[in-house]
Parts: sequence; structure tokens; C-alpha cells
Amino acid sequence: MLRALDVVAPGTLLREGIDNIVHARTGGLVVIADPDEIAFLLSGGIKLDVEYTPALLYQVAKMDGAIVLNADASRILWANVQLMPDPTIASRETGTRHRTAERVSKQTNALVIAVSARREVVSLYSEGFKYILQDIPTVLSRANQGLATLEKYRARLDNLRARLNAQEMLASVRGGASLQDALVVLRQAELVNRMAAEVERYIIELGSEGRLIEMQLEESVVGVAAERNALVRDYAADDSPQRVDHALQRLSALPHEEILDFGSLAELLGYDRKVNTADFHVAPRGYRALSRIPRLPRLVAQSVIHAFGGLEEILAADEEDIASVEGVGEAHARTIVEGLRRMQEVELLDRI
Repeated sequence: MLRALDVVAPGTLLREGIDNIVHARTGGLVVIADPDEIAFLLSGGIKLDVEYTPALLYQVAKMDGAIVLNADASRILWANVQLMPDPTIASRETGTRHRTAERVSKQTNALVIAVSARREVVSLYSEGFKYILQDIPTVLSRANQGLATLEKYRARLDNLRARLNAQEMLASVRGGASLQDALVVLRQAELVNRMAAEVERYIIELGSEGRLIEMQLEESVVGVAAERNALVRDYAADDSPQRVDHALQRLSALPHEEILDFGSLAELLGYDRKVNTADFHVAPRGYRALSRIPRLPRLVAQSVIHAFGGLEEILAADEEDIASVEGVGEAHARTIVEGLRRMQEVELLDRI
């Protein structure tokens, strides 16, 4: 359906033609598909096979039958054609035009657009799913509301992340982080991702009208995906690539209610669901901390983590110990030690 929204987004030639049909109140049924895939549904009509233009689409929509466009909507293949989908396919629509559109979308891979003559409503049908196009001001308002919510989510994430950073850097002073501290940040990062996906859907529907919102969205989600991945690698019971990928996939698929449940999130990371996350202390491996050191290659950071086992051990090591790790060297070792020391100093100053 997102691909369908992209095809009919404002600024496209297809949307211009559809808007002309809506304003003229003639109604219409437009099918976009590979002609060989839907040939068995076509009956009668006029074969055109001409280049698509919005004006021509508007003219041929004055006839009662359906209009067939090729897969990329660059040519009008048929006009005034009758569609004959399987009548046994279930349909919840009542009007003839919309019932035909739903059945064709269920029977084929076609995108079917039904334009109501009286109500001036444009309905998209793809693989049996229906979506009613909203007018631009309505979508723009929803996108702005979503963006405002996203910015609040991101500000909350930044605050939670800063607190977790301090707990990791000052483990000897504060006693380290609990599992719940890590899960709170992970949950907030996932909420930011989900809200960003919602705003992105509005941007797709807005087409050329959504460029400014798209720029704001990109600014709001910078680094969130990397933070989410590093959190899982830092605090999962098993940080093997397969387990981490599986945990991230499960996190994306969790229902909203379970995202708010610490037990579900703990289980996702490989811990007992019934564990008291507030009292269960965990030691980070160091992926998040080392990722904040500028110009430190990812493979070098990974080698150091595998060699020492955790952030606490890395903080206790000196340059010589870190340089002795295969593939690290003196220059990277100095960068790591100095970078972590600066982080600790910043957190100590913030406490004062």
C-alpha cells in the first residue's frame, strides 16, 4: 500500500489525472498492472496503447468502463473496458465500481483506483487492502502532529540515554546500571522508530508537498537505529550476530502493549521474563561507549570488546593492554583510552 501511495502522491502525473476526474465528478475505475497478468479479466473496450497524459486520462474517464494502464502508469492501454473478476470472491463493498475494484485487487497483483462520482472519494485497492486518499491539508495536519510527537519522543530518548551513559561510565561510583535502565532506553528508541515510520507514511502520501517534513524527520531520527542496535548488543544475554538480529526482528514485531512491559523486553534480550529488572544489575559490553569515540573503526571496537569482555574491563585497561589486542595498535589504543577518559570526566563534572 505504501508503494501504491507513492504512485498517486501529489506532484505525480497520475495524481493530476485523478484530481481532474474528481473535480469533474465523472467517477472512474483505473487499473495499473502488467497487461498480460490481467488480460483474462478484460472484456470489450477500446484498445489505445498511447502515452499517458493527465488530460487524456480525464477524457477517457467520461466513458463508463474501466481504464487500464501499464505497470509504471506511462501508457494508457485500454479504455471503456469491462472487468470480469471472479464473482465468488468475497467483497464488503456495495457499489458496483468498488466491488469490482476489490475483487480485481484480490485476484491479481494490480493496483486498482476507484473514484466515486458523487462523494468525490478516491479509494486504492492493493492485494485486497483498501485505503481512502485524504485531502492534502488533512494529511499535512496529521504529519505535523506526528512530527511534534516524534520530537518529544526523541528528547525523552536523549535524556534517558544520557542517564544510562553516566551509569556506565561511573559504574564504580554509582554501582552500575540495572537491566531496567537499559530497557527504558531500548523501549524509547523503539517508540521513536515506530513514530518515525508513521510520519514517513504521511510523507509518502504527501508526495511533493511533504519535502519540508521529510527534512525534519531525517533530523529527528539521526543515530536512533544505531543506538537501538548497540543497546541490544550491549545488554543481550548472548551477543552473537544471529541472536542480536533475531532480537531486533522480534522487537520490531512486538505489539505496542508488550513494548511497555519490561518482562517482555527482558525475555526478548534472553533473560527470564519474571526477573526483577529494577534490581537485576547488568554490565554493558561497551558497544555504545566505543561507538561514541570519533574515528574509531567498528572492527577495532569489536576486537577490543571481544578481547576484554565488557566495558568495565576496558575502562580498567591501559594503552599497552589495549594495543596488544590483534588489529588494534598503539594509535587506536591511545584514541580509546583518551576517549573513554574524556567521557568519564564529562560525567564527573555533570555530577558536580
